[in-house]
Amino acid sequence: MIKSISLSSKNQIIQFIWQHILLLASLYIMTLGVALCVRSNLGSSVISSIPMAFSIAGAEHIVPALTIGGYTNIMNMILVAGQIIVLRRRFEAVQLLQLLIGFVFGALIDVNMYVTSWLVCDELPSQLITQFAGCTIMAFGIALEVRCGSVTMPGEGFPVAISRVTGIPFPKIKICVDVTLVALAIASCFTFWGAWQWNIIGVGTLFAMFYVGYVVKLFSRRMEWFDGILGYRPGFRRYIYGLARYIYGKIH
Repeated sequence: MIKSISLSSKNQIIQFIWQHILLLASLYIMTLGVALCVRSNLGSSVISSIPMAFSIAGAEHIVPALTIGGYTNIMNMILVAGQIIVLRRRFEAVQLLQLLIGFVFGALIDVNMYVTSWLVCDELPSQLITQFAGCTIMAFGIALEVRCGSVTMPGEGFPVAISRVTGIPFPKIKICVDVTLVALAIASCFTFWGAWQWNIIGVGTLFAMFYVGYVVKLFSRRMEWFDGILGYRPGFRRYIYGLARYIYGKIH
């Protein structure tokens, strides 16, 4: 019986590790899409519009100088705080892990901004291609993230919380939240520069608002292959056990 419990615990640990390795991969893909949207100069994605506005303002010494990822972390903390305010006693402590996921997301945005630093889009054809590629890649990453079944991102957790309290369907709340984020980004542009900044909120942002959700649905219908990857093959378990024994032997 003890041996059975031990094996079950090991399998749960392996499942948790593998699930979050795949989650990390999905977050990397998502943030690569975000970075490409920023590089297109046609407008950032919805989730990065406010952080991008503040980051550019920071580079001009209008606000504290932080990266897009840094301001994304701040925004994620505000979104989690919003969930706590909305749900109150119904807020589950495990959802605080959204802060960790959100921090990784912000850090990976900065990583991919560095990775794509060579990309300069100063002509319309390259801008359109980059924006389209960024939105498609981001949608693929979101579909993978949802399939991983772990803690949600703060950007999804906040509308979920409002939906639970109000009873309004999540898609409608999600649209309202996205529109609010874009409106706040526009307000930030006028506050910092007194004018609309098309590289922050542009046609690419509007395109992303409609296109990404549609493509996520298309990808989600064809994700059976990913369920197979989420499965845990014996070879993977042996590899983890062997690696753990090797590290343990080196330490002791």
